[in-house]
Amino acid sequence: MKRKPLIVVTAGDPGGIGPEITASAVAFPPVRRACAVAVIGCRRALLRAGLDERLAPVMDIPGPASPPRRPDARSGRASYLAVKAAFALVSSGLADALVTAPVCKEAWRAARLPETSHTDFFRARTAVEPLMAFSAGKLNAALLTEHLPLARAGAAITARAAADKLLLFSRELRRLTGRAPRIGLCALNPHAGDGGLIGEEELRVLAPAAAAARKAGADVSGPLPGDAAWALHKAGGFDGLMCCYHDQATTPIKLLAGPERTVHLTLGLPFVRTSPAHGTAFDIAGKGKADWRGMAGAILAAARLAGREAPGAGRGGPARGGDGSRR
Repeated sequence: MKRKPLIVVTAGDPGGIGPEITASAVAFPPVRRACAVAVIGCRRALLRAGLDERLAPVMDIPGPASPPRRPDARSGRASYLAVKAAFALVSSGLADALVTAPVCKEAWRAARLPETSHTDFFRARTAVEPLMAFSAGKLNAALLTEHLPLARAGAAITARAAADKLLLFSRELRRLTGRAPRIGLCALNPHAGDGGLIGEEELRVLAPAAAAARKAGADVSGPLPGDAAWALHKAGGFDGLMCCYHDQATTPIKLLAGPERTVHLTLGLPFVRTSPAHGTAFDIAGKGKADWRGMAGAILAAARLAGREAPGAGRGGPARGGDGSRR
């Protein structure tokens, strides 16, 4: 009998909804059938949220006795240490994949930590440039820029970096879909710049990047106006879209598929990493309102991907060292 993949889950900020969505997702029967789960996080917060340790053992990362429902340095440090411990497990091959519940960037900054996001954490510790992506059924989108102010996003995109990300997206989509993927490149400016009348990034940067990716073997169309690209993707014309900035990807995919069906993927790492596509939601934490389905979807996606390929196989090189109901 084939061994179930072992998924390590970090429970996120102990004051946010991470502990409760983790507790509910771990108890979801399809998750229990698909994989074995180990959880890293504040045990007190997890048990308060209803986690059954018979379903998933917990590596305790002590946090505040009563985690505040707001950005807090103590909670931030606890969630950071959980990610650090999980990274050591998955990068060494002791776990097959990593799923991260939401952390708070403000809390990490308040704790004076060297990074303020999961992606930056992995970028600092692996030999690759990771690609932030989102997936929901047949909809897939990746980002040329991540958490940047919109005023800086355009200047941050270079032709070489865009071509490299298009090629990485093509390779990863081939692994996800099992076929040579068709990728649409979204324009930065309205109407794809209107031939330079509304901006020249399409002519100077994006079109050359698409041409370079095509020359290297990727099936890339564009740059295309964002609304047209998403309409074509929804109709099945593309297997994925490369977007220029954060909300160009997340707003359409969450509206079309729903946030509970959207999974965040970090592509290109030497291991599988997924997460739900939402934040800490301090305002509803502890009130029984959090939707755990995104977390369950992230765990199931990680289990599927881990089952297709061993961690580290053909995924950009080694790491440098070593984010149903409760029962």
